[in-house]
Amino acid sequence: MADYSKHIVQHDVPVTRALEQISSLGQYLTLFVTDQTGKLLGTLTDGDIRRGLIGGKPLSEPVSQFMNPNFRFLRHNEYDTETIRRFRAQLLQLIPELDSEGHIVRIVNLAQTKALLPVDAVIMAGGKGERLMPLTRDTPKPLLKVGDKPIIEHNIDRLTRYGINHIHITTRYLGDQLEDYFGDGSAKGIRIQYTREDEPLGTIGSMRLTDNYQNDTILLMNSDLLTNIDFEDFYESFRRQNADMSVATVPYQVNIPYAVLETNEGAIRSLKEKPTYTYYINAGIYLMKRSLVDLIPEGVYNATDLLEKLIAEQHTVTYFPMLGYWLDIGRHEDYQKACVDINHITL
Repeated sequence: MADYSKHIVQHDVPVTRALEQISSLGQYLTLFVTDQTGKLLGTLTDGDIRRGLIGGKPLSEPVSQFMNPNFRFLRHNEYDTETIRRFRAQLLQLIPELDSEGHIVRIVNLAQTKALLPVDAVIMAGGKGERLMPLTRDTPKPLLKVGDKPIIEHNIDRLTRYGINHIHITTRYLGDQLEDYFGDGSAKGIRIQYTREDEPLGTIGSMRLTDNYQNDTILLMNSDLLTNIDFEDFYESFRRQNADMSVATVPYQVNIPYAVLETNEGAIRSLKEKPTYTYYINAGIYLMKRSLVDLIPEGVYNATDLLEKLIAEQHTVTYFPMLGYWLDIGRHEDYQKACVDINHITL
């Protein structure tokens, strides 16, 4: 997300200076009026200034005399997708997100995001990528380029377009390169934190090493996926089903070239000629309640271990059938396919 600090003005600034600030914006001609502590007091547009002048207010007055104190906003960690849809229907563009005391946490541009999901993302990027040697000898697999940017950057940019701006990356093999490439995420208007594994901890073991998640829902995914999954649809399905954990799945068909007999105690019950069976494979993308992190033991632990534990304990575990593009880049032929497909798909 972009830096919208130029849209913030303090309440005691003369309105003439605010006019100059609005003129310099180019687009999204709204200012957010704050006090010295960053608490939002109102919004200001050129229309507000015109109405104030028509009402007899002099240009020497501060912006606090012209601002609109009845503004719409999001409360940090308390909004839902229905609220975002309502704001979109009202053709709103810049929306402030406020903490419990009314201070601006960030300004969201609804015109440039697909959604605004209250989710933290954890991207697993610690693997060595041995099947892609020698490509991964000096470069971690997540930084191999597909098209004009690395595999993992496609995923980060897609998460960002869905309003997910708290991202945790778990690293191990050549992890310094990932940290050098993305830094703290400020260049993309997001916050990126890193968890370095001293030894392999499985696909989910490192989640115990992070305790500063910002939201009640966590999205966990592999870094070496190329996908245009609809994260909003996935999240809405997760929320609707009141799931504890949900796994994205990809349909996989098996064609049997023979007639298949279904039997029971030596008797043939039915016969299917060259049937096709559809199975659902794990896509390596999960949504889970943050409280489940406490169930992850120290040491090596995989997402599938947690799934099995939750199923055995009768938690609500669901699946989300993906309908878009998905490719797990694990082998040379997968990487070659990704480099071709990137020219023909929309991420």
